[in-house]
Amino acid sequence: MRRMRHVLAATAFAALGTLVAFAQAPAGGQAPAGGQGRAGGQPGRGGPQGPASFFITSVGKGDGANYGGIAGADAYCAQMAKAGGLETPAGRTWRAYLSQPASGGQPAVNARDRIGAGPWFNARGQLIANNVADLHGDVQRDRNTINKNFALSEKSAPVNGVGDMPNQHDILTGSDSHGRAVAGDMDTTCSNYTSNADGKGSVMLGHHDRIGGGNSSWNAAHGSRGCSQGNLVATGGAGLLYCFAAN
Repeated sequence: MRRMRHVLAATAFAALGTLVAFAQAPAGGQAPAGGQGRAGGQPGRGGPQGPASFFITSVGKGDGANYGGIAGADAYCAQMAKAGGLETPAGRTWRAYLSQPASGGQPAVNARDRIGAGPWFNARGQLIANNVADLHGDVQRDRNTINKNFALSEKSAPVNGVGDMPNQHDILTGSDSHGRAVAGDMDTTCSNYTSNADGKGSVMLGHHDRIGGGNSSWNAAHGSRGCSQGNLVATGGAGLLYCFAAN
């Protein structure tokens, strides 16, 4: 009888511990490593989900690097967000992460200056970066979660990377690693995103999965072979864009 009382007491204590642990767990279960974050928090720490304000387009326009200029790329981001059922966060506008050099008397356009102040969350509400400095590692490297696990499409799905068929990790940016127009005289924007022709320039690409390309940069890994759809595919891409909701 005494042994039975000890067994019952131990069982009740274990059940109580389970209830306490359940009560303390975050809503929706345990966040994945590097996952949900709160505005003002750090990637990988628990917290409430934020509204979707970042995604990679699940498909490209299909016309190589020709998006009809940056304005056309912005419109494509908005189109894909709507198709994916993403509501534009209040007071924000969808912008493509693209830079272009000064030309025709117009100043350079820097991607980092046109995507707002942050924070940005993926389609599952997981924190991508708190602000522009964290996104680009201005103060400390690796303060963003742009990688294959968290850089999702507007459909909340992973984007193909190295090891997938086909590999589509090349994302158009036309930017250097700091998010600015690439210095020099070489065309790194396919005529400011208006060309699908080869032999007349290329476009700077980033790797969303952080694999390959020498420096494995999310926004400045290497240039494309050309501006046509075929050559974007040949270098491991599909003409995809990073889209941010700017505030």
